Amino acid sequence: MTGLNYIELENRGVLAVRGADGLEFLQSLVSNDVALVSGKRSIYAALLTPQGKFLHDFFIARWDDSYLIDCESDRLMDLAQRLSAYRLRAAVELLDATEDWRVVAVLGEGGEAAFGVADGPGATASLDGEGVIFRDPRPAMPGLRAFLPRAQGFAAMVAHNIGVGVPADYQRSRIAAGVPDGSHDMTVGKSTLMEFGFEALNGVDFSKGCYVGQELTARTKYRGLVRRQLVRVAVDGALPPPGTPVMANGKESGEICSGIDGQALALLRLDRSAEAEAEGIPLMAGNAVLHLAQAKES
Repeated sequence: MTGLNYIELENRGVLAVRGADGLEFLQSLVSNDVALVSGKRSIYAALLTPQGKFLHDFFIARWDDSYLIDCESDRLMDLAQRLSAYRLRAAVELLDATEDWRVVAVLGEGGEAAFGVADGPGATASLDGEGVIFRDPRPAMPGLRAFLPRAQGFAAMVAHNIGVGVPADYQRSRIAAGVPDGSHDMTVGKSTLMEFGFEALNGVDFSKGCYVGQELTARTKYRGLVRRQLVRVAVDGALPPPGTPVMANGKESGEICSGIDGQALALLRLDRSAEAEAEGIPLMAGNAVLHLAQAKES
């Protein structure tokens, strides 16, 4: 199908969770409702510290008797070790399945129809018995994600006449959607889910049972304690590197996160950025001028 391209996400790894207690094990740990995961639904979720601070974000899909977790490849062992610490006597097995699976994104119009995926974030379908494909669970992020068996190469993509894209295509789409890129945008052990819009990203369920870090996450939401928020900005000048402070009239108002081609994400203090906007004071990151590209939400 013309207009559709697949992009291998080589920076993603796959952790498989197997065993009779897999559902209960994950359900007690992660921010989203794992009971929703099936052959027809996949989810986006996070693992937090007991104090409610970000550790990992990932996607969870179901394949045969396993939960497949699409996570940052260079932090896969850290995720496995943190989950294993809670295993105790649970009948679960955690396996690095990256050698068995590759993760790809599919961008372009008509992806759901091409692969028989239903409408709606997280909607999931089988790839003719050779993998699993799902609508990205984050509503703002366009396209599909898939687990492809390495032994089959990209046969499922070729069979559907999907072209080959490049990683920059995925990054442009992600930045345009205002979607954070795991630990590249969030600070491990410090960031909170609400600062990075996890509710809008379908990454947290406020009606499920207890999970690690739930108390702070719920309190932040219901007491309106969000002081900073991730927003998309247009950059006038050279793109500042991640971590560059954002300044407004000499006051630090946030920091730059990831970006590409004159567009970036920035974590901004709501009070100072609103004050600067009201007074016509430019937001600066190094020598670059930032322009808010989307409205902030409290």
